[in-house]
Amino acid sequence: MTLNSIKVEDSSCNATEGESATSSSMQSSGVHKVCLPPYRTTFQKLRQRLSEIFFPDDPLHKFKKQTGLRKFVLGLQFFFPVFEWGPLYSFKLLRSDIISGLTIASLAIPQGISYAKLANLPPIIGLYSSFVPPLIYSILGSSRHLAVGPVSIASLVMGTMLSQAVSYSQEPILYLQLAFTATLFAGLLQASLGFFRLGFIIDFLSKATLLGFMAGAAVIVSLQQLKGLLGISHFTNQMQIVPVLSSVFTHKDEWSWQTIVMGVSFLIFLLATRQISTRKPKLFWISAAAPLVSVILSTIIVFLLKSKTIQTIGHLPKGINPPSLNMLHFSGPHIALAIKIGIITGVLSLTEGIAVGRTFAAMQNYQVDGNKEMIAIGLMNMAGSCASCFVTTGSFSRSAVNYNAGAKTVVSNIIMAATVLITLLFLMPLFHYTPNLILAAIIITAVIGLIDYQAAFRLWKVDKLDFVACLSSFFGVLFISVPLGLAIAVGVSVFKILLHVTRPNTNVLGYIPGTQSFQSLSRYSTAVRIPSFLIIAVEAPFYFANSTYLQERTLRWIREEEERIEVKRETAIKCVILDMTAVTAIDTSGIDTICELRRILEKRSLKLVLANPVGNVMEKLHNSHALEAFGLDGLYLTVSEAVADISSSWKPEA
Repeated sequence: MTLNSIKVEDSSCNATEGESATSSSMQSSGVHKVCLPPYRTTFQKLRQRLSEIFFPDDPLHKFKKQTGLRKFVLGLQFFFPVFEWGPLYSFKLLRSDIISGLTIASLAIPQGISYAKLANLPPIIGLYSSFVPPLIYSILGSSRHLAVGPVSIASLVMGTMLSQAVSYSQEPILYLQLAFTATLFAGLLQASLGFFRLGFIIDFLSKATLLGFMAGAAVIVSLQQLKGLLGISHFTNQMQIVPVLSSVFTHKDEWSWQTIVMGVSFLIFLLATRQISTRKPKLFWISAAAPLVSVILSTIIVFLLKSKTIQTIGHLPKGINPPSLNMLHFSGPHIALAIKIGIITGVLSLTEGIAVGRTFAAMQNYQVDGNKEMIAIGLMNMAGSCASCFVTTGSFSRSAVNYNAGAKTVVSNIIMAATVLITLLFLMPLFHYTPNLILAAIIITAVIGLIDYQAAFRLWKVDKLDFVACLSSFFGVLFISVPLGLAIAVGVSVFKILLHVTRPNTNVLGYIPGTQSFQSLSRYSTAVRIPSFLIIAVEAPFYFANSTYLQERTLRWIREEEERIEVKRETAIKCVILDMTAVTAIDTSGIDTICELRRILEKRSLKLVLANPVGNVMEKLHNSHALEAFGLDGLYLTVSEAVADISSSWKPEA
């Protein structure tokens, strides 16, 4: 039996002269041919598939049909976006960027110092990290509103993982070496993902996973700041909730009432300004300026009081970033730790930076190239590791302030970096009396916004497995550790993917009266069964991982339908139709399963029919010669055509 006899042709669907009569007969009976996709060589298929995987946005489409000079200009703009927006820059844009740059600088300076403390690094490192990376990003970045600098999550993870292996107080040089080396590896990973267009890897960190992780991290970070708010000198380096709380109450004799009163007062002030700006977005400048105002006021108060019970930052060196290339550490027993920290912080910071950039790009109706952003963030971290910086990325809080302040381009990052430069050169002695309690209050205010209980409630309502992933991440961070909590959450997310792949949905379909549509009987009460037919829809690719399950589930559907028919004394099943509309792919195991299922049903005097296989599925079924066994009426374009055509063939037998 030839394939042409079962209504299969190439993509043109044009019959030859010998087949014209048969084709006309089929068309007049309402049955259409099922076409094969256009013929392509193996190389052409591989090329198209790789293009879809790695270049879904076709980034080189602008280069087509261009002159050599134009291609050179487009290449510069592609790799250095500054050449794209730079020639169009105007004084009006500069005025907006200066205002937004100064605004985010007022937030970036205290946050930079605070996040460096969160990573157990010298406070000055936080300012260094707010100077060089923004300059690099302003040349390479494609987001107009992303404000670059240290962020709480990456700082927390780096500080936690490093402190478990090395103590900064005992081995400060080694600690700095590992921090800078981890930053280099983070940058290498980020740039590599962008260069090789492997950004889809970070998609394994689902929103549910990150939601729980950030909430758990926010709780731990907030509890860790009790050291500064209570004035405790001796505090645990562990990051689990039990030892942290135990350390708080074990050292009650170190609590300082002056520190508590002052710290709680500024914390209330910062939270209040945050609430005001949240309710009235036009007053964003209140919460943006609040951290710097708090630093200035608290520093003045401590300077006037001269209290020895209130712990201060102490001396901070003046000057720009010293080179740290000689401090990169590529040997010794801790190199594996540096790589591990670099990978984890690199993925986390990359996820946050890309998400923030795309969020504000969508609000202003422009596009951000995710792969170019990865390269930009990676290169700025690589450069930062050689200039005494730790891991940086786009900060959501600073980017929101940047957006609300009216930023038009990445020049706002340059203005911010220039402000930080002035601070580094001339204003560092002013931070000598800045109390640690104000840094703790700033950190708590910043991270408390990461606890999104409303989003968790929505997860519970929409997807219970996503909610489980969220809780796993949250409690894993709280009670085990930050990296293991994240690993558990990723494991739950991967398990969810495997569950959907290995146990896909299948449904029995019924006819919607008055239409040509067949829909799920369990979903539509108006859907009715077609006597003698069982129509099953498979809603997933047919792979080796689920082929056995799909065979068993199909046989179970048949058994249950036969039992129902026996009870209600209806017409017995004669034909089983597999609706393959949602079967987007198939492999050899899937093909073998379909053939095996056909043989099993044939022994039970049941006919198996395939309806609407998509292009690549049809091509594989054709190349494997699996369709030859299905006969003249074993393959149809739609379920309705299959039902009509097969039913008509039974009438003479009645």
